[in-house]
Amino acid sequence: MPGLVAAPMIYDAVLVDRDGTLIEDVPYNGDPDKVRPVPGARAALDRLRAAGLRLGVVSNQSGLARGLFDEHDLARVNARVEELLGPFDTWRVCPHDDGAGCGCRKPAPGLVCTAAHDLGTTPERCVVIGDIGGDVRAALAAGATAVLVPNPATRPEELAEAPAVADSLPDAVDLVLRRHRLFVEDPVAAAGGGHVLVVRSDSAGDLLLTGPAIRAVAHRARRVTLLCGPRGRGVAALLPGVDAVLEHELPWIEPEPAPVTRADVARLGAELASAEVDEAVVFTSFHQSALPLALLLRLAGVRRISAISDDYPGSLLDVRHHVPTGVPEAERALSLAAAAGYPLDGEPALSVHCGPAWGDRGYVIVHPGASVPARACPPRRCREFVAALLDAGFRVVVTGGPDERDLTADVCLPGARDLGGRTSWPELAAVFAGADCVVVGNTGPAHLAAAVRTPVVSLFAPTVDVGQWAPYRVPLVRLGTATAPCRGTRATVCPVPDHPCLTDIRPDAVVAAVRTLVTGLG
Repeated sequence: MPGLVAAPMIYDAVLVDRDGTLIEDVPYNGDPDKVRPVPGARAALDRLRAAGLRLGVVSNQSGLARGLFDEHDLARVNARVEELLGPFDTWRVCPHDDGAGCGCRKPAPGLVCTAAHDLGTTPERCVVIGDIGGDVRAALAAGATAVLVPNPATRPEELAEAPAVADSLPDAVDLVLRRHRLFVEDPVAAAGGGHVLVVRSDSAGDLLLTGPAIRAVAHRARRVTLLCGPRGRGVAALLPGVDAVLEHELPWIEPEPAPVTRADVARLGAELASAEVDEAVVFTSFHQSALPLALLLRLAGVRRISAISDDYPGSLLDVRHHVPTGVPEAERALSLAAAAGYPLDGEPALSVHCGPAWGDRGYVIVHPGASVPARACPPRRCREFVAALLDAGFRVVVTGGPDERDLTADVCLPGARDLGGRTSWPELAAVFAGADCVVVGNTGPAHLAAAVRTPVVSLFAPTVDVGQWAPYRVPLVRLGTATAPCRGTRATVCPVPDHPCLTDIRPDAVVAAVRTLVTGLG
């Protein structure tokens, strides 16, 4: 694209399942003459190569363990794949049978982790494309991005659980490259690098997901002032690069807003004018409009305003950015920062300032609370999770906010430690940083765990899209019924009796998920 300079890439590599994804699935195939690429495979892979992405294959081949073909046969088949589809930078194969309990057989994360290492990168900077749930779960457990390309053998629940779905391998490649194209810098519209107001007036989790984008702005700006709402104020001090904070409730964003008054609008306008910012970057969720605040910013004399907008902004926005649906929230924000002239300055993962290190490392956290009831696992279930983890030999810590002391006391059992209401946000970040993993619903602390790079067992209610709102770039096991009737409702209170999407999570599934993240075994 003329006039555009590529920013640092959001991904380094794409890892692809072999049978059913790259080539037609011939069970236990040891015959190279039976290799048939899926339609459009060669052209799609060549587009990835041309974009500078490295390619790898990650494949379960239990036929080796079962004696249905030997290593020579496997090598001949793989050579035929490369003859037809071009070279791959690494091949990683699991030779074990289903019951071997190895760390490489998908859905364990071993193949993904090893292939990423081969390619000189980390799983978090890889995309995994596969045709079944095991491919998706392996990717997520490693911390990679997953794209499912379903076929007739793909089960409906696997389709529902996938964070991203494409109809074919070429469509999956389109998805990856579309996300790449979001990260470009236009030198003509380059930012001034002065005093920048960044805005995210949402909950703590939303603000944490915007953290990488705020860090990208701070990398080039002389000064950064953050405008946030009361629900996110507690984590504002955790974000690197923020020099000052303005707290103000924006009534068109808050879920239960107070009436808009002339005095409130005047006060916000005065605060914006007195901040004397050179420009503003307004981060909003996909269902929110940036235009009301853009109007106030323009009236306050802000010379340059950038935001994502599908509405016609007139002259309110200098940089009007578009993002396709389904992009992870952190990448959505990062792409706006790049469009505003603040491209990715390195690793896109979340990061925060922590308090002092807490205690000994090596424990499992159960965090039973959530910002809204629909995302909270029932206390009796969380109590069962604590009991099962203690029985399995794990050290358990129960955490919660200041208003959740009764909840954590109810969930905590003898042998576990109750920190409910006893930590500030920086202290909670330090507690999370010392944990082996965190068992938590889709709420702010889940994103705090991702920010300190601690793996997450996500008790994820499907009221919102997992691909957009799951903890970002951290090893993850998702639990919960993805096909529950509440799927996609955005409900804050569960509309289904007995809250089945989370109530049905079994304690042994939580223990298995923790073991996957702690040991790398599926």
